[in-house]
Amino acid sequence: MKELTLKQIADWCGGKVSARFEHLRVSRMQSDSRKVRSGDLFVALKGAKVDGHDFAETAINHGAVAALVSRPISEKLPSIEVEDTLRAYGDIAAGYRKLTGVKVVGITGSVGKTTTKEMTASVLEAVYHTAKTEGNHNNNLGLPMTIMDMPENTEVAVLEMGMNHSGEMEYLSDIARPDLAIITNIGTMHIEHLGTREGILQAKLEIMRGMPDDGAGVFNGDEPLLWNIRAIGKHKKYYYGIENHACDVTATDIVELDDGVRFVVHGFGQQFELFVPMLGRHAVYNALAATTVGLLLGVKPEQIQARFSSFHNTGMRQKIYVKNGVTIIEDCYNAGPESTEAALDVLAGIKTDGRRIAVLGDMLELGNRSAAEHYRIGRLAVGKADLLLTYGEHSVRTLTGAITGGMNPKNTDHFDTHEDMAHMLKMRVSEGDVVLFKGSRGMRMEKVLQLFLDDKK
Repeated sequence: MKELTLKQIADWCGGKVSARFEHLRVSRMQSDSRKVRSGDLFVALKGAKVDGHDFAETAINHGAVAALVSRPISEKLPSIEVEDTLRAYGDIAAGYRKLTGVKVVGITGSVGKTTTKEMTASVLEAVYHTAKTEGNHNNNLGLPMTIMDMPENTEVAVLEMGMNHSGEMEYLSDIARPDLAIITNIGTMHIEHLGTREGILQAKLEIMRGMPDDGAGVFNGDEPLLWNIRAIGKHKKYYYGIENHACDVTATDIVELDDGVRFVVHGFGQQFELFVPMLGRHAVYNALAATTVGLLLGVKPEQIQARFSSFHNTGMRQKIYVKNGVTIIEDCYNAGPESTEAALDVLAGIKTDGRRIAVLGDMLELGNRSAAEHYRIGRLAVGKADLLLTYGEHSVRTLTGAITGGMNPKNTDHFDTHEDMAHMLKMRVSEGDVVLFKGSRGMRMEKVLQLFLDDKK
């Protein structure tokens, strides 16, 4: 980040700073006292178990220029005092975003926003110095952190923006002020809090609230809820899709290969072939979103092709690899009905002489739709998985759906612990099999995977 004075920062967040400290300059913001280095502004955040204020003096002694606090510390120590340090962090990030003048691409959606973020950043890196959200820093703390951590030469920032409740996205949008906003889809995750898919739509559309008048949305045109709002609002909207040929950017001639998917892109008067090294139809949608943004921002087709040819997904999102002769589909980061359906399609599409095994954990935050959606996933698993193993209280309904859909009960099993599930996998999985691991973040399905891989006999 660019150097800032304490006065600049205090002005942005409405904080109080002693006149004798106003001139002090900081070059980074840090909320972890263990990671403080010279030149930092230490942000004292109050968590459920730890209060950063208890470490403010220590942080300054370790090199921090000053501390951002919501209660007084020693008058001898430089500080900016505010009512709420987390809120102030957001206000500072909003001020800094305006100061830098970077172009911002905001990304939200029920499914695929992280992969779309990675793809979009990769495409834009062909032309621009690009910063992006790292890990899962997509909330009211992670977003300000990402903005404040942008390198000084950043020209475009690709920011993932998540929410669970109404109003949360509007707050993030006011900070990020996206010039372009991608909405990947409107699924059923968070329906427990938002009631209906229409409620989820309205919450996602809050991403446009902080957008400048000349900003634009980039939406999935195969999603009726998004397509139906194309004439609503003051901002320009661009659409991408596969089925809806009226979209601005479309994909045709889709061919699923062993190592990815190939298709032809049509958009803005251009036509070119694209290969994406990921499996599944959802990869086409994510790539179309990134491609649409790239074309809007002047990235040439041949540059887009080159960036996708070397693209690698991150984290625990649909990584496919072979271990001990077993093909692993690691997709443990999160799960909802839509993403689980897509993962089952990937499982079904992998060529193998062995069995296809689905290891599924609960899908959370589905409210009163939970039983029906778990049951539906079970029905969908029939014909796509030869063996279905589930974990969690809700996934019992997944087994019921699979059995009533025609799966042999002998090819299903349910577990109450990670350890028991992994033990059974070691007993039943053979060389040549393909195993999908999928579940909501809270189910920690990566633990089952790790236990399965450890000392596998």
